[in-house]
Amino acid sequence: MTEPAGITPVVDLHMHSTASDGSRAPAEVVRAAKRAALAAIALTDHDTVAGLAEARAVGAELGVRVVNGVELSAVEGETETHLLGLHLRDTAVLERGLGALREMRGRRAARIVELLQSQGVQVTLDDVLLQAGTGAIGRPHVARALVADGWATDVRDAFDRYLGAGRPAYVAKDQLGMREAIAMVHDAGGLAILAHPGAGGTRERVEALVALGLDGVEVKHPSHSPQDVARLRTFVDQMGLIPSGGSDWHGAADGPRTIGMMRVPIEWLRRQDERLEALGRAPAA
Repeated sequence: MTEPAGITPVVDLHMHSTASDGSRAPAEVVRAAKRAALAAIALTDHDTVAGLAEARAVGAELGVRVVNGVELSAVEGETETHLLGLHLRDTAVLERGLGALREMRGRRAARIVELLQSQGVQVTLDDVLLQAGTGAIGRPHVARALVADGWATDVRDAFDRYLGAGRPAYVAKDQLGMREAIAMVHDAGGLAILAHPGAGGTRERVEALVALGLDGVEVKHPSHSPQDVARLRTFVDQMGLIPSGGSDWHGAADGPRTIGMMRVPIEWLRRQDERLEALGRAPAA
């Protein structure tokens, strides 16, 4: 993609579509990226790669590079952690493991609905499935069903009243360990990136994950303070990791969070490509 002289291209390597809990179809995500003048994006839906083919096809038409990605929910001890898998080459390998995770999500959604109904909240699993469409089901879909049926004023209200940790319909996820999650990404030929660690991105924690095979850290994210960004960049440089970043954009419902808002330099994407080449895995075309 040729850029006008004097303009440094930027990318967004953390985005969601209706394949999981985003509000726009994969093709529309790519079109939005084009309007935002992004040189490349990574589509990183939760526990699914179902939207990648559509996104890549539109990206090829519009001249926007689409990186094959996924966002996995895993655990470190008792703490939920999100892991980005970027530059996936063999999505079929990953899909086999993701199928089991989606079954877990379905069972969790059914249990949440049971708890809501026990509280007198007459939302049904069909209501939730309607919100999820063909996407991987998650709590945001339950929240949207609550809003649509008049049990909450908005998604945040639904989490605050019913779905958040400690609330009446909270159900913890079945657990995927970080070692296994990193291995899943590597088996698919991708790079494993710690997602939005924020203030919890301590040296001790990052070093422990590097020992499990972690390749990089999401340095730029809307939830990160300037201090977080500076600290994480230092760790990346000192530990020989690769940086990444993105808006974690879910579409129209994200309010102040906008596509491309983190202004991630294309140089970070090039560093990821170089790491892949050093590992003998050329970036996917």
